[in-house]
Amino acid sequence: MRSLDIASTGMQSQQTNVEVISNNIANMNTTGFKRQRAEFQDLLYQDLRRVGSTSSDTGTVVPSGAQVGLGVRTAAVYRIDEQGNLQQTSNKLDLAISGNGFLQVTLPSGDTAYTRDGTLALSAGGTIVTADGYLVQPGITIPSNTTNVTINADGEVLATIPGQVAQQNVGQLQLAAFPNDAGLEATGGNLFLQTSASGTAQVGIPGTNGLGTVMQGFVETSNVNVVSEMTNLITAQRAYEMNSRVISASDDMLSTITKLH
Repeated sequence: MRSLDIASTGMQSQQTNVEVISNNIANMNTTGFKRQRAEFQDLLYQDLRRVGSTSSDTGTVVPSGAQVGLGVRTAAVYRIDEQGNLQQTSNKLDLAISGNGFLQVTLPSGDTAYTRDGTLALSAGGTIVTADGYLVQPGITIPSNTTNVTINADGEVLATIPGQVAQQNVGQLQLAAFPNDAGLEATGGNLFLQTSASGTAQVGIPGTNGLGTVMQGFVETSNVNVVSEMTNLITAQRAYEMNSRVISASDDMLSTITKLH
C-alpha cells in the first residue's frame, strides 16, 4: 500500500521539523543567533489516469485525471535574518550590529569567517579578538596604556591615552554584507562561511552602502520567539502522530486482506 511509504515520508519530515525547532529553542540565549524554519515539498505523483489524455475516439479530454502523491520531502532549512533585540551589557568591547552586516573574523586556518556575535575581548597583545581568540579584522591593537576605549556608530575605535587631550584613532572596524545571507554556511561557534549561494562579501564602513551601524556596550540577542516555537513544536508533534496513525490504519487494512479466504 502506497500509504505506508507516504506516511513514513511524513514522519521523517516532521522529525526534521522538530529537530529544527529544538535547535531554535536550544539557542534562545545564543548571542546573534538567527532562528531557522524547515520548508517542505511534495514528492512525485503517480498517474492512475493522466490529466489531459483523450477518453474516446472523438477526442474528448479527461478534465482532471487521477494522480496519487508519493509523500513529502524536506526542501530547505531557511535562516530567518530578522534583527534580534539589543541588550545592554556595559562592556566597552561588546558590539551589536544594528542593521545589515557581519563582523569579519580570521580563523586559525587563515580563512575569513563572518559573525553577528559582538562579544569581543582583548588578546594578550592588545588586539581585538572574539570570545574564542580569533582576530577581528582588520586587526586593531589597543595601546597598553589606554584608559578607555570608545567605538562610535561608524566603527571608529578611539583610545584615551594619558597625556593626550584628544582620543587617538587606533583603527576602523568594517562590516561585510552578502546578496543572500541565507546562503551562508553555518559552522558553529556563531560563525558563517561564504559560499557560492551567498555571493561575494561586500565590505564597507558601518553606516554606508546599506550596512548597519555598531553600538558599543550592547549585544544582539537571539531572534527566537519562544511562544511561536512552542506552538510550532506542538503542531509538528501532532502531524507526526497523524502520520503514525495512517501507518497503523494501513497495517490494519493489510491485516484484513490477509484474513480473506
